[in-house]
This record gives sequence, C-alpha cells and structure tokens, in this order.
Amino acid sequence: MSKFRKQEALDYHSQGRPGKIEVVPTKPHSSQRDLSLAYSPGVAEPCLEIEKNPEDVYKYTAKGNLVAVISNGTAVLGLGNIGALASKPVMEGKGLLFKIFADIDVFDIEVDATDVDLFVNTVKAIAPTFGGINLEDIKAPECFEIERRLKEELNIPLMHDDQHGTAIISSAALLNACEVAKKNISEVRIVVNGAGASAISCTKLYISVGAKKENIVMVDSKGVLTVDRDDLDEQKRFFATTIKNVKTLEEAMRGADVFVGLSKGNIVSQQMVQSMANQPIVFALANPNPEIPYEDAIAARPDIIMATGRSDHPNQVNNVLGFPFIFRGALDIRATQINEAMKLAAVYAIAQLAKEPVPDAVNLAYDRKNITFGPEYIIPKPIDLRLIYTVAPAVAKAAIESGVAQHKITDWEAYRQELINRVGLDSKLMRNLTIKAKRNPKRVVFAEADNYKILKAAQQVADEGIAKPILLGDVEKINRMIAENNLEMGDIPIIDPMSPSEADKREAFGDIFFKNHKRRGFTLYESRKLMRERNHFGAMMVDTGEADAIISGLSRKYADPIRTALQIIGVRESAKRVAGMYILNTKQGPFFFADTTMNKNPTVQEIVDITVLTANSVKEFNIVPRIALLSYSNFGSAEGAVPCKMREAVEILHRDYPGMIVDGEMQANFAINNELLKEQFSFSDLVGKKVNTLIFPNLESGNIAYKLMQELGGAEAIGPILIGMKKPVHVLQYGSSVQEILNMVVISVVDAQANR
Repeated sequence: MSKFRKQEALDYHSQGRPGKIEVVPTKPHSSQRDLSLAYSPGVAEPCLEIEKNPEDVYKYTAKGNLVAVISNGTAVLGLGNIGALASKPVMEGKGLLFKIFADIDVFDIEVDATDVDLFVNTVKAIAPTFGGINLEDIKAPECFEIERRLKEELNIPLMHDDQHGTAIISSAALLNACEVAKKNISEVRIVVNGAGASAISCTKLYISVGAKKENIVMVDSKGVLTVDRDDLDEQKRFFATTIKNVKTLEEAMRGADVFVGLSKGNIVSQQMVQSMANQPIVFALANPNPEIPYEDAIAARPDIIMATGRSDHPNQVNNVLGFPFIFRGALDIRATQINEAMKLAAVYAIAQLAKEPVPDAVNLAYDRKNITFGPEYIIPKPIDLRLIYTVAPAVAKAAIESGVAQHKITDWEAYRQELINRVGLDSKLMRNLTIKAKRNPKRVVFAEADNYKILKAAQQVADEGIAKPILLGDVEKINRMIAENNLEMGDIPIIDPMSPSEADKREAFGDIFFKNHKRRGFTLYESRKLMRERNHFGAMMVDTGEADAIISGLSRKYADPIRTALQIIGVRESAKRVAGMYILNTKQGPFFFADTTMNKNPTVQEIVDITVLTANSVKEFNIVPRIALLSYSNFGSAEGAVPCKMREAVEILHRDYPGMIVDGEMQANFAINNELLKEQFSFSDLVGKKVNTLIFPNLESGNIAYKLMQELGGAEAIGPILIGMKKPVHVLQYGSSVQEILNMVVISVVDAQANR
C-alpha cells in the first residue's frame, strides 16, 4: 500500500486551488450576448419550457448528469463519527471518482443533521437539483431508515454506497470464487464478521445471488448473532442463527467454506483459516489492515481463494468497480430508482467480465503477460476500461426491463460508443504506468539530490514503491536538507562522487570511460577527473548496471546531461538517432509530440527516423500510434521547404513501413478534428482514426506547441522523454514540479523494465 505522511496529504488538498473539484462552464461566455443567453433575459425561455413540461429539465439543464454525494459524517470510513463538515474532503474525493471513471458531475452536500426526519426532509428539499443521489458514510441503523424513506419518496436513482457498493462487488467475487473452487453457492457455509450497514447489505445480496440464509452465520463485536440474544435490532435479528453451540468467531469458522470480513484488522488467526473447509474462500475486506494479513492467509492455506480491499494484493474488492457505472447506467435511462434488478445486473456483469480475455493495457499495468480467470483473478481490476461499457449498459437494460426507466435506449452499440467517448480509452495512461512501475521497481539515480524537489520526489517514489532511489551529492548537505524539511528517507543510499570513500569507484569508472573515449581526445587523467561530476558518475552507474536509470536536468541546461549521457550510454543499436518526446495528457486522452527538444531542423530522412522512433515508443505504452506529420499545408495546398519535407517523409513511410498508420502533410486542426478531415480530405489514411501522435517539422514548432498546450490548453505535460538511448536517461525541464519529477520517474522505471 502507498505510504502517505500527514503533511503530504494536507498539501495535496490545500495547494493551488483548495479542494479537489470545481465547476466548469460548458457554454460560450466570452461576450455580452453569451451572458444574456446564459442568464437574464435569455434564461427565461428554458425556464418557461420546463414549467410547461417538467421533463424538459433534462433537455435544458445539467440535471441528467448531476449526482449529489450526501453525508452527515456519522460513519466516515476509518474515522467514525467526525461530523458533516469534517467529512467534506471525503465527499469531494467521491465526486472526483465519479467524474474520472464515468464522466458524472457531482455536488458534494454535507448535511449537519443526525436526526433521521431532519436529514430525510433536507435531502427531499434539494432533490430537484439532481439526477441521482449517492448517500455516503451514514451510520447504522439510521442509514437503513434514511435510504428506505428516500427511495419511497423520490423518483430519481438513489443508493447508499456503503451498503450496496461493497455488496455488489463482493457478490460478483463470491460467485466467481465459488466457480473456481467448484462449489455451489447454495450449499456453501458462510461466516460474515461484522454486522454493520455494509455487512448486512452484502449478506442480503449474497442471498439474492443464491446463498441460503440457513447456511450463514453473522458475528458482531459480542459474538455470533443467535436467536437467544436479546440485544439485536431488526436488521441483525434477520440473520440470527438457530445453529447451536456456535458462539464465537473461531467456532463459526470451523468447516466454513466462506469467510467475509467487514470488521477490523488482525482478528483472524492462521489456525482459524486452517480450520475451514477445502479451498476456503476468504474475503478479508477491512481497510487498511485486513482481518488476516494476505501473506499469513496464503501461508496457512495454499489452496485459499482470497480477496482484500487493498490494491497491492490480487482480487481487490473496490467500490469503484461499481458505483460510477451503476449511476452512469441509471442516469442515462432516467431511472426512477436503483432497484434489486439493477444491482443484480451489475453483479453479473462484473462477474462475467472477469472471465473475458484481459486487455493488454491491464496486463501491461500489472506486468503480466496474460492475466486469466482463476484464484488470483476473480474480479476485474479497477483500471479495466471495459467496466464503463459493460456495467452501465447492463444496469440500463435491467432498469428498462424492470419498468423503472423513463428513457429507452434502442441502439446499444451507439450507447456503448458514447460511453467509450465519455472517458477516452487512453485517458488513464499514467495511472496504468504507475501500477506497472510498482510491480517491478527499478534503481533510479537522482543526479541533483541537493534540491528539495528532488528529495521530495525521491521520498514519494520510495514510499509508493515506484522506484528505488539513489541520491548523488554532498552527503552532509543532503542530510541537513532532509532534517530541515522534515523528510524521512529511510535507507535510501546517498553517494558523493567527490568523497574519498568513492575514490576506487571513480577510478574504475574513469578507466572504463577512457577505454571507450581514448581516441576522442580524452586522457586517462581527464577521464578519472570527470567522474567527480555527478552526471558522469550517475551515467556510469547506469552503463555498468549499478543502476537502471538516471534523472537529471532540474537545475542545469538541458544539453549538459544529454551530452554526458550520449558520451557514456549512447544510442540504441536499433535507433538511428535520439529524439525528445512529450506526452500531453488531455481530456481527449494522451497525445505524443515529437521532436520537441533535440533535432533543430531535421531533414526528410531524419523526420522518417524520428517518426519510426516515436511510433515504437508509443507502442511500448501499449497504445497504437496514429500519426500525423504536421505543416502549414494540407496535402500539397501550399509549397515551401517545410511542406515538401513532410510530404516526402510521408511517402517514404508509406513505402517502407506499410503497417504504420500515418499521413500528412497536414495542418494541426485537421489532424485533431477527424470530422473536419473527413469532410475536406476523405482520402486521408487517418479518416476514421483518432490521431494521437504528432510529428513536427522542426524543433521550434514542436517546442512552441507543447508549451502552448501546457499553459493555455491546461494539458499535463510529461517529459521530455528521451527516446533512442541504450538505457533510460531522462532530463527534466528546468524548474520541474515535484509531480512532474514523479511522472518522469514512472516513465524511467517502465523504460528500464522494457530494457531488462
């Protein structure tokens, strides 16, 4: 699990614009006319239309894509009853997840009311604003009554995710676990530890998918729920067992087929797991510490099928697999509620998805060649992009068939494509690459470790298990900076290339350098002296295998560390040159820009080489490159050195690389706007293909373009990524932020993994 410190979490939420979400206008607003249409007097027209026909609210307002995340803060995960105001960061975070996974807009509403009547009346009063309501972090037993009453009195989809989210995901996992274990869900004995809102909802849904109530034993903090206990409320009494001589969790687990933990960490022993039936199914879902550590459970029973709530173990039961897509489907058909049929549809859709071939992007992220259905894969991974167009349509169909839909979908393939377009299939690139990096972290040299940003980034990548940092610089100075900034670097090594203790290493590196450069003007003395410089020393560490990648350039001219890297590490044999590439993360997905940093005015053949090099690099990210060669001309519409150069390069690429998806020369707007391209140049090889890779005719155009995209377009720029080197060398932008350094470390690690 990622390790976060208090100040880091506080900085994340407070730096820049406070909080995590904002409202963004969706209509033009630059002129007085725009403002008159947006507000008075133009706004009166849609108001009058809605007054005549209330359903027109979905036509003229954002209601149909707007969900309220509502809480009173009485049961915040891991924090308890912290109150409405203190729960706001959690509700904002839930809103962020709705947006990035399903393109659903959210207002978070924190209601300062613990009284059921007051809370229900407040939500009812504001409900006209929203297309759906997600109740969150409300304690039991009040949450049951609140949800029941609101579902009866409102005609929009509503769900208490704490109850039903985990129930849906764990039910899908349970169905698949039983299939893997060759057990019939109607026959398995189930022990549920925990009797709160989530546990009760989970267990009810298990019954809906086939489990038998008489085979279920539920345990709370006082022991097994039995019919002779007089301290049970209505919800718990439903699960009171008639089985005799079973009073404790330990007794309940003997011979059980399934254990589901929705309680607290470290309360299940290895002996308890060993007492279970053959091929036991254990869902230890307490977070951050499961009821039994994953390693202990596996050691106790090698035949176990296990799930946790953690991302660092197989089979993560994560609500994000469900709620964004359930609400997406419910909103899109204007459901009047989220009923049992819709929840079951989500269960079966998620369960079935785990049995389908896993996309290469998911395999890449988890550093696996072929993830397949089995004990370590019974539910999809949260990054699986298929979830939105698998779960949302299943929920929508169930709503239509069960009679709670106010809008019908007839073209399901068009709906599927609409869902894909909402989030973009390539939009989670850095998230996937980070997961991949964590699977096999590499040794990354930081050549400028006497810089706070570098130290902060090194701390974070070490904490998150992304990389194994090696710091270069004055040891005393670096340790002083660590202490002054309250950083915790653990056992991260610090090496000073100028230190007497590194004399032997400097000499060895110098000798290697001299051997390779003695006919290029370097003496042995000069070669050994160069190794006192951190970039030379770090590059030699990479070249000799003592490290896997090097990061530099934060506080020096871009050319200096590149010159050193080219001298020591050199160009990959399969590459004819080195180029600089940027990844621009946009709302339309990632775009790859090249060359942005290296080749000033490339020739025709150099443009061809850069295109091939860039295409191969994009493929390493498991993305099919669709390439446009840019100019100020469209397919010969203007003459000049630049259009001719790009036109000739395309001709060579079409001839020598027939499988490459590439065309040009063309202007940037035609490359990005496929409808415009189809309308004007229907013959282009890029019609019907979303361009994601842009090749620029010279350094100035590429450099200007990415910087404009970054500053005016709001795109996240990742780079420059040095492509074509034998081993990973990445040079930072001057003055890069900590996040930009982190991104480059991720790229470096993934690059090093590909070089193994």
